[in-house]
Amino acid sequence: MSARMIAGLLLAVTVAAPGATRAQAPAGPRALSGALEEVTARVAPTVVQIQVTSYAPGVAELAGGAAALLRTARSTGSGVILSADGYIITNAHVVEGGRRFVVVLTRPAVPGTPGRSAVPPVPQAVPARLVGSDRETDLALLKVDLGDLPFATLGDSDSLVPGRLVLAFGSPLGLSNSVTMGIVSAVGRQLEDEGRMLYIQTDTPINPGNSGGPLVDLSGRVVGINTLIASRSGGSEGVGFAAPSTIVRHVYEQLRQWQRVRRGEIGVFAQTVTPALAAGLRLPREWGVVLGDVYPGGPADRAGLRQGDMIYALDGKPMENGRQFDVNLYRKPIGQPVTLEVVRGPQRLVLRVPVVERRDEAAQLRTLVTPEQNLIPRLGVLGLDLTPELAQMIPGVRAPRGMAVAAVAADAVAGLEPGDVVYALNGAPVAGLAELRTTLAALPAGGVAVLHVGRRGQLRFLTVTLE
Repeated sequence: MSARMIAGLLLAVTVAAPGATRAQAPAGPRALSGALEEVTARVAPTVVQIQVTSYAPGVAELAGGAAALLRTARSTGSGVILSADGYIITNAHVVEGGRRFVVVLTRPAVPGTPGRSAVPPVPQAVPARLVGSDRETDLALLKVDLGDLPFATLGDSDSLVPGRLVLAFGSPLGLSNSVTMGIVSAVGRQLEDEGRMLYIQTDTPINPGNSGGPLVDLSGRVVGINTLIASRSGGSEGVGFAAPSTIVRHVYEQLRQWQRVRRGEIGVFAQTVTPALAAGLRLPREWGVVLGDVYPGGPADRAGLRQGDMIYALDGKPMENGRQFDVNLYRKPIGQPVTLEVVRGPQRLVLRVPVVERRDEAAQLRTLVTPEQNLIPRLGVLGLDLTPELAQMIPGVRAPRGMAVAAVAADAVAGLEPGDVVYALNGAPVAGLAELRTTLAALPAGGVAVLHVGRRGQLRFLTVTLE
């Protein structure tokens, strides 16, 4: 919804109000415009542009006809300062694979200067370091070594309702310090069945470059971090998604303290109950949480939980869906027990289960690689030789030799995932990273490579058309 449409609606309401006069009619639009200007003036200095330099797979032509396996790539995104000492939240995909980060800060204009230019002062560009990144929520934390910076405040995304006015700040298409307006279209939007992430949906215009910028309510508080759009054209079509501030706050605090996100679990797979599921399993109600799996030997198994149990409440809070259960659980302190109200057939049970830290093998693997040493250009992945030590970090390893996938480029087409192990190429065993890279480099463009891959203990074939 555009500002003109909203202003028109407010004008219509004001004119239609009993006792309203023509002189009073513009008060509503003026008040809205003033509120928007005030919020923008307060939030804009906290919003930054992030410039990322990275290495990308591909052949770059060098002097003398030689070729390089790496080329330098540059991209931009947005972020928002959350502390006076320079901690900046953004999206993980903005900084993924980056080797150098520069944050562009807004310089405020001198207030009250007669004849002030409409062109803003030259911004300040400062180097930044990556504190930590979390792929599950697509959030990352940067730090600049400056003090006394303007910073934004995280609000309460749980209080949002569809129809509420919001503003999106960032650098769409590289245009720094831009602001757009719209409404909250939906809350708690789950983009994948049983996906671990929920989003705020908004019609606020969001374009490439807005990623990592704040979604702000009319009180000036950050209620979300703009993350992605649904688009057939590649530009804004009024369907954007932002990470809710309740999740952002948890990730920000964890990354700032631990440089990674420590999530709690109890060793179960919780699913959302649907009417069909309830009918087939003869559950007592058609909504809520049911345990699809209880991992053998885990905390829940030892506490007496079983597959098919319904979880009615976690520490006294009613559980409505599987995602809510996961989110509430991973915020619990590691090592502390939680109390579950469980329904099993005609029984109602109260069980206490200790929370343990959820393992993140992919995050551990990413810390072991660099693009300069571990890149396989034709697959768009960073790999490692499979060693006995590495095999202990990866579940379900099926052979002693191979190449472990540590990270995958956003535009990779091979279908590989972090934690996969490549055991063979076109039927021939793979001894490790160097052999796989050399063999792939010798294959012709347009040819097909068939990879035999292990993923969480399951073997499969993946085909890749080589460029």
